[in-house]
Amino acid sequence: MSAGLGVAQLAAPDTVRRISGVDDSATSRVMVPLVGARELVHAAGLLTSRRKGFWAWTRVVGDAMDLASLGLALAHRGGRRRRRLVGVTGAVLGITVLDLLTAVHATRAKEAGSASATRGARRGGPMELTATTTVRKPPSEVYAFWRDLDKLPSFMAHLEEVRPTGERTSHWSANAPFGKNVEWDAEIIGDVAGEKIAWRSIGKADVPNAGTVRFVPAPDGVSTEVHVLLTYDIPGGAVGKAVAKYFGEEPHQQLDDDLRRLKQVLETGEVVRSDGAPWGKRARREFPQRPAQPLSDAELAKGAGA
Repeated sequence: MSAGLGVAQLAAPDTVRRISGVDDSATSRVMVPLVGARELVHAAGLLTSRRKGFWAWTRVVGDAMDLASLGLALAHRGGRRRRRLVGVTGAVLGITVLDLLTAVHATRAKEAGSASATRGARRGGPMELTATTTVRKPPSEVYAFWRDLDKLPSFMAHLEEVRPTGERTSHWSANAPFGKNVEWDAEIIGDVAGEKIAWRSIGKADVPNAGTVRFVPAPDGVSTEVHVLLTYDIPGGAVGKAVAKYFGEEPHQQLDDDLRRLKQVLETGEVVRSDGAPWGKRARREFPQRPAQPLSDAELAKGAGA
């Protein structure tokens, strides 16, 4: 809906003004294309962002702005134009109700998902996490980076080390966030070059887990959509409490942050982070960051001049 309205208001603003009963003033000639651009921003956010609830609420705000503008126009119009404005106002009001219901539903769904995952971490039991990001690199390159398992700690904050032990097996260790070492062996159970990697823990893992990552060509023909699914069988006792402490109140955010760092590593070769971020020892070695330094007098003077 946002995309359709945006394209119409930018491509044929005169027609939109005539159909809606808006006058041909200088103000309306500026406002209609601006509203169209706003709608395209909504569309881009809804189609590409993981924060669906946030972008749904931006539509509600936009609807309120439109209703206010239409109300002002109705106060100064009569005849045929007023009848058209009344019809358009009714349509916008209906859209507003739909957008409001959508925004509320999206917000509740996100809260329910986070609460469910957190309960799984705290009480013990299965927990499933999903996340997606787009990296401006071809699928073959992103796949090759992930398939080199010992590189995973460079962007996964909770991992201390992933050490290959065979063609399809590896030993994993997680350190800092748990307050103690948590280790397990894993095997790759699905491997399609440039498309998918799937793995699962084997033996007596401290935290039984499994994961799948898919590398999907993005519509732009250059980038890669990285889709990750992780499942954990959270144990009870002290280890379970340590896992719950790591995942905190927003377990999905942890995975989102990992993928954000993956994007930074592949696109820029480095990770932008704060010194207080929870990183393992290996990541700190590979991506050191110096504390912020005060500007010199010469730098301050240069900044003031700019």
